[in-house]
Amino acid sequence: MSTAVMTSHAKIRDLAYIALMAALMAICAWITIPFGPVPFTLQTFGIFAALGLLGGRRGTVAVLLYLLLGLVGLPVFAGFSAGAGALLGVTGGYLIGFLASALVYWAVTAKLGTKPLVMALAMVLGLVVCYAFGTVWFIQVYTSGGNATTLLGTLGMCVFPYIIPDLIKIALALLVAKRVGHAISL
Repeated sequence: MSTAVMTSHAKIRDLAYIALMAALMAICAWITIPFGPVPFTLQTFGIFAALGLLGGRRGTVAVLLYLLLGLVGLPVFAGFSAGAGALLGVTGGYLIGFLASALVYWAVTAKLGTKPLVMALAMVLGLVVCYAFGTVWFIQVYTSGGNATTLLGTLGMCVFPYIIPDLIKIALALLVAKRVGHAISL
């Protein structure tokens, strides 16, 4: 088989994996437990599973594809929401934070490698960045609507209840990346 054909097959395989991971993120977003202004979802698992399985570059592209699908109107976000309104709403910062998380993961693993401990560190750092984006965005949008909140109040609504579940989702994503990644030889 020629090098050009092998390269073409690799690109097609990469595109298929990226599309599958974007679909996984959408499915994970639909698994929702309503809880205040920010629902519990499995999105964090989907994001970090994609990064763990595909690596920083392809995983980041999968996250970007997921966000673009939602932006153009496909109901891929929590509660089957979509469009610019979802990205500009009170939880939009967490959605944008997913892209920032992916970029952090990519940067850390590109610099330090992909050993399990490095991947775990990169995912946790990415989660912290996502929380930061989401919290700042939430405060801005929430208070612009005439509501009052404090940083501590927002953290109590939007971050503290999610820390343990999100760390569990990261652990599951790492497990899936280890088990499935070897099986499908990404």
